[in-house]
Amino acid sequence: MERAVVTVIGKDRVGIVANISSILAKHNVNILDISQTIMQDLFAMIMLVDISQADVDLSTLRGEIEAKAKEMGLQAIVQHENIFNYMHRI
Repeated sequence: MERAVVTVIGKDRVGIVANISSILAKHNVNILDISQTIMQDLFAMIMLVDISQADVDLSTLRGEIEAKAKEMGLQAIVQHENIFNYMHRI
């Protein structure tokens, strides 16, 4: 299994989860875990996703999610799990 972490933050509004998850579904990316919170009017979400069956590479997926987030006035970060694994090696 190959995993990535998707983080989305910004001002809360309708459709954030739907818009981001629809991009993931379109590319056959499975959501393994999701956590979200709303602090007053600020939205924060972290998704752990399985990208092993994705029909696009991580760079393309990252570009689509970041573009959609920007369009919605949000910030998104998509990182391969190896970034976190390597951080623990140091």
